[in-house]
Amino acid sequence: MNNTNINDRHTVQIFDYCADGAGVARLGNGCVVFVEKAVRGDICEIIITKILKNVCHAVIGKIIKPSEHRIAVDCPYYDSGEAGASDSATRLCGGCDFRHVSYGEELFAKRKRVNDALRRIGGTDIEAGDILTTGKIIGYRNNIQLKTDGKNIGFYSGKSHDIINIDYCFLAGEEMNKEIKQGVSRIRTSVEKIGDLTFKISPESFFQVNSEAALLLYEKAREYADLKPHEFLLDLYCGTGSTTLFLARNAGRALGVELSAAAVADAKENAALNNIGNVDFLCADVSLLETGGLAPDCIVIDPPRKGLAPGALKKTEELAPARIIYISCNPATLARDIKLLHNYEVKQISAVDMFPRTKHIECVAKLERKKGAL
Repeated sequence: MNNTNINDRHTVQIFDYCADGAGVARLGNGCVVFVEKAVRGDICEIIITKILKNVCHAVIGKIIKPSEHRIAVDCPYYDSGEAGASDSATRLCGGCDFRHVSYGEELFAKRKRVNDALRRIGGTDIEAGDILTTGKIIGYRNNIQLKTDGKNIGFYSGKSHDIINIDYCFLAGEEMNKEIKQGVSRIRTSVEKIGDLTFKISPESFFQVNSEAALLLYEKAREYADLKPHEFLLDLYCGTGSTTLFLARNAGRALGVELSAAAVADAKENAALNNIGNVDFLCADVSLLETGGLAPDCIVIDPPRKGLAPGALKKTEELAPARIIYISCNPATLARDIKLLHNYEVKQISAVDMFPRTKHIECVAKLERKKGAL
């Protein structure tokens, strides 16, 4: 690519971020380069590690002038990218992505990721505003799963399955860290609260890892859903029923659909635990859901990172609700599915920082059925 070679060294200034949080710069020959752990405003010498058709990838060889947004790393297991060794990411924990930047700059990069995806993939001018956040960036997780090979216990190192032994994690609470030091690999809270609701979660079931941020997400979903006492809510991919139960209190009737039998069992128990009687749960594949008799006013969708399968997309449009509330942990697949829901247009979108210090971001979008759509 324009005479650029592996291991070439270049001095660049970082001016942007790509979707995975790497810094973006441009070489003298015009080539765009993604630089691991680089910060907007850094002036650094970089080492080319990979050359693709339209972009190059690089690591930092030396920071010549650090960005004002770069901060000292607080975790001994974190790779800040400053060492310059091309294999540095294989020797340190790969759990966090933004411990080397200020929290404000992390939110800037995440908001840009969301809005870039909406514009470039989704083809919409609707943007997320300021990211909703609790401001809590340590000790926020209610669930930690360590990796073990029988000898080592910890997290995978960056871009490998090498296990990095740890005895403390900044994302875990103090009680969890006590268990980490004892060598416990799966640590989850017995009962969790979101707002005024209480949830029991079995080991097999998915539940949001950040309960305080989940409250922000669910409050925004409730605002977007704007349910009335006579309306019917359908929650697809409902998991343990947390979203269903949070929103059901504003509806006349609610039904949650989930493929995992363990999650459905949890959801039914959680409905009873919170004395919410206008909701039921069904164990079924969303794509194969029988639509006869179902006429939801609003559908909530919270699919896996890969987004909606073609069958689920088709089923959603067949059900023809007036409103769709789409919750997603992947801005790219959210944007793709928004574009594929041809009978709907996105009206509002918000982002919630469910995973501070990592590159991941949660979104919630409000879609309304187009006038005249069949």
